[in-house]
Amino acid sequence: MAPPILSLALPSETGRVLSIQSHTVQGYVGNKSAVFPLQLLGYDVDPINSVQFSNHTGYPTFKGQVLDGQQLCDLIEGLEANNLLYYTHLLTGYIGSVSFLNTVLQVVDKLRTINPKLTYVCDPVMGDEGKLYVPPELVSVYREKVVPVASMLTPNQFEAEQLAGFKIDSESAGLEACNILHAAGPSKGQPPEQFKIVIPKIPAYFTGTGDLMTALLLGWSNKYPDHLDKAAELAVSSLQALLHRTLTDYERVGYNLQSSSLEIRLIQSQDDIRNPQVNYKAEKYN
Repeated sequence: MAPPILSLALPSETGRVLSIQSHTVQGYVGNKSAVFPLQLLGYDVDPINSVQFSNHTGYPTFKGQVLDGQQLCDLIEGLEANNLLYYTHLLTGYIGSVSFLNTVLQVVDKLRTINPKLTYVCDPVMGDEGKLYVPPELVSVYREKVVPVASMLTPNQFEAEQLAGFKIDSESAGLEACNILHAAGPSKGQPPEQFKIVIPKIPAYFTGTGDLMTALLLGWSNKYPDHLDKAAELAVSSLQALLHRTLTDYERVGYNLQSSSLEIRLIQSQDDIRNPQVNYKAEKYN
């Protein structure tokens, strides 16, 4: 007799997330940065590792394996054959090739035939600070195929520029980019609400923070589905507490904060993830 189908026999009260992201043996990026926080917030999370590397690529060297589109299909088919493809959320991060991204889009379609209410949270990881670190042809796939089907997008400034098609050099340009992306995305049946959260600039560079922020936004927005501002306040406050702990810990041992990117102190910050103190508030635009 086959084991019970967990998502049907004991449905998650919070949600069940399929997370397709990178994996590192050591350090916290991709799934290593996203799975644990979502579990702390009460979600069942099933990770598929798009790559498995020894460490993130900011180190002098790295070794490992890359999952291709067919291997992703094999995993999805294995789940489907056992009726294990019921998910409330799909979360995707770094994707390195057009073929893999096209396979992910097929996965979105398949998951939505099983659960039409599936929430697809996409971090369109393409680059930062004016530089692409994925093949340029991925940009048009994200813009033309992913934006129309994603429930939530979490681009950084550079990625929003790539998707919107113009440079964001002011707050008003940022708002206009958001308007364009909202219009290109799935219809929500209501006008978009826009707000900002002002945060201090920290004089250091971290890895894994974008992956963590997207996971926190998924986690809190599902708990406050009609109050994205509140969800964002909780997510930002968690992340800021974690970054300040990371800085404090490195400073305590005399590490030069400017010498390289810093690995985040994820495990040590679990209380800030589970029960964040809201120190950063959202200001709504008129």
